Order: sequence, then structure tokens, then C-alpha cells
Amino acid sequence: MNIFFASFKDEKDIPSGILVVIQDITEHVKLDNMRKEFVADVSHELKTPITSIMGYADTLLESEYDKDMQEKFLNVISQEARRMAKLVTDLLTLSRYDTNKVKKEITEFDLGELVKNCQEKLQLEINKKHHEVECFVTANVPPVKADKDGIERVVLNILTNSIKYTPENGKIKIYVGFVYNDAYIKVIDNGIGIPEEDLNRIFERFYRVDKARTRQMGGTGLGLSIAKEILDQNNSSIDIKSKVGEGTEIVIRIPTK
Repeated sequence: MNIFFASFKDEKDIPSGILVVIQDITEHVKLDNMRKEFVADVSHELKTPITSIMGYADTLLESEYDKDMQEKFLNVISQEARRMAKLVTDLLTLSRYDTNKVKKEITEFDLGELVKNCQEKLQLEINKKHHEVECFVTANVPPVKADKDGIERVVLNILTNSIKYTPENGKIKIYVGFVYNDAYIKVIDNGIGIPEEDLNRIFERFYRVDKARTRQMGGTGLGLSIAKEILDQNNSSIDIKSKVGEGTEIVIRIPTK
């Protein structure tokens, strides 16, 4: 905390006391530390692909390789460049939400239809891992009123994570329903799960349960942070339950009109 002292005088301009101001700067220090940690994380996340790109590019320039080796090196350069581009895109998205610069178009739409469309967009990834994905929509789900593009991004993110972190031949079930005044999306998988001690931190920016594995799978560590930000700005919520080796259950609630 900061402490400031100032003397004050009486009507005859004679010092008669001391004014003490005590300022609690705990929150300021916490925010400053978060900012420093965030900058360090961004620097680290960008440095890794840049180092790979520079290394492989310099190697190609310094020596002669056959076509197969050149193609192998160029593939690595391409993958790292795409990874860096995705990271920058995610950072710009978070920045726009932080500064309320996102153009949100609030409309009424059918949540069940949106979820099914998201499943169709990811069908190629589902087929690659031979997952069994089922989607159940109850007939009495009223239209929701929210930013459709934002909600679609959240659903795609959640489904992508389920597909990515569920081993081959896994099962993913999606339920779209209505309870009280909220429509909900429930995604249940039998994937690798999340340790209990990590559940409270998974919405933190750049927080990863298994950093090496997430990077290997192409994650930026920002997906759930973006999802949480979008849902907060749409008066919606997200809850996650998970057990290691058993799977994960995610519930998104969105107010109906």
C-alpha cells in the first residue's frame, strides 16, 4: 500500500496536525502483474514459431537439399507461419472485445439450427478421428436473441476442442434444450478430461493444462478466453465439469428473447 503524509494549518497558519492518506494498491499491483505476465506470454508464444521459421529458412538458404527435404522444411515454415497468424488473430479478437470495438449484430435465431450447422462445418475433422457425434434438439427451444456470429464462434471452439482432445473412435453428444428462461447447449465427450486443479484457470489467457500437447495440436491458449468474453458480452454463461480419463461436460446458457 502507499502512504502519503501532509501537514495542515489552523486559521493562524500554525501547523496543527498531519493528514495521512493510505491507498490500497493491491488491485493495481495485481493488474500490473497480469499485464506483465500477458506480455511475457505473448512474447514467448510468438518467439517459438519465429525461431522455427528463421531456422528452417536459413538452413534452406545456406545449403542445397533435394526436393523432398525442401518440401519438408517448407511445410514446417508454412505450419509455423499459420500458427503465428492464428495467434495474432486471436489476440486482435480479444483486444477488440476488451475495448468494446467488436461490431455485434443482435438478432433472433434458432440455436438448434446453428449448432447443427457448426457440426456440419466440422464433419471433416470428425470423420478424420472416426468420432461418433450425435446432436439432440428438443422441440420446445424458443429463439435466442444474441450476436449470432459470436455464439457460432463459441460453439465451433467448444466442438473443436471436444474433437481435438477426444481420442479416435470417441463419442461426443450434443444437447440443445431450454430450461427456465435460458436455452442451453450441452456438449459431453469421453476425451482425456481436465484435472480438477486446472478447472478454475482454464479461462485464463494462455493457460494450458498441458502446454506441450496443446502447442503440438495447434492451440493458442486463447480459445476459451475468447469464448468466455463473447458469452459475457451476450449475458450468457459457460460451465465446465471434467474428470481425467473420463471426459468433459460443457454447458452454455443463452437467454431466450
